[in-house]
Amino acid sequence: MTGKKRQPSLAQLRAFAAVAEHLHFRDAAAAIGMSQPALSGAVSALEETLGVTLLERTTRKVLLSPAGERLAVRAKAVLAEVGALLEEAEAVRAPFTGALRLGVIPTVAPYLLPTVLRLVHDRYPDLDLQVHEEQTASLLDGLATGRLDLLLLAVPLGVPGITELPLFDEDFVLVTPLDHPLGGREGIERGVLRELKLLLLDEGHCLRDQALDICREAGRADVPATTTAAGLSTLVQLVAGGLGVTLLPRTAVRVETSRSSQLLTGSFADPAPTRRIALAMRTGAARAAEYEELAAALRKAMEGLPVRTVRG
Repeated sequence: MTGKKRQPSLAQLRAFAAVAEHLHFRDAAAAIGMSQPALSGAVSALEETLGVTLLERTTRKVLLSPAGERLAVRAKAVLAEVGALLEEAEAVRAPFTGALRLGVIPTVAPYLLPTVLRLVHDRYPDLDLQVHEEQTASLLDGLATGRLDLLLLAVPLGVPGITELPLFDEDFVLVTPLDHPLGGREGIERGVLRELKLLLLDEGHCLRDQALDICREAGRADVPATTTAAGLSTLVQLVAGGLGVTLLPRTAVRVETSRSSQLLTGSFADPAPTRRIALAMRTGAARAAEYEELAAALRKAMEGLPVRTVRG
């Protein structure tokens, strides 16, 4: 009669998954709040339990063995399912309590978070809101793996397994230096974008892709990336310095243009180029009803912003 096989513990799987992600014991230990000796011991215990070598340890770095590469995927999936189980139990116990890990894109965070944080503080005081500012691709990965619960970003995403809860549409405006012929004008035709020296954000920002789409709609084949910026604040300062013009979502205008007296903003003729901002959740999320209620509350709270709210 064969003995009962030993089962790996969640702590062992969590330790191994952290090492597999960071490939560094100190960084992995810090990421999950475990001491480095305890982390190393947990991974060694997991190797003994499974009867396979998961890591190739050298004095300088940590590598996954071929078995480790395969089993890291499984460990990640198990931990995601356990997280979903805990989330389901939490949702059953009491809505709008516990942690809510919200991912936000950089071209939304500085302009909408004050409204979001005020709403959560006033209406959902027992909700532990944790904010993570990342680019879209990283946010989508975080949502898929269970690292994040809810996203606030530009849509449409076109990603299977994700449900979008639209919040509002907002126009883009043209930001120019003071001496630019289009500075401060209204009713600007999109066609002017074919000729302008347009400054863009770095690769990876969805706002860059949206700006390029707007240019393509205006009949422009490409925008030579002679100068780019990592954030909107830098982009606007480049415009103030006379290096070109840029497109800003209207929610960002007050914050970004108030930092310089060398800027003017112009509005486009209808239909103006726009972007849509939404919450995004995993389809079938245990807390879907909460997220839908939060979206409705946010639409109401954002009515004072220069946007057009969208019915869910």
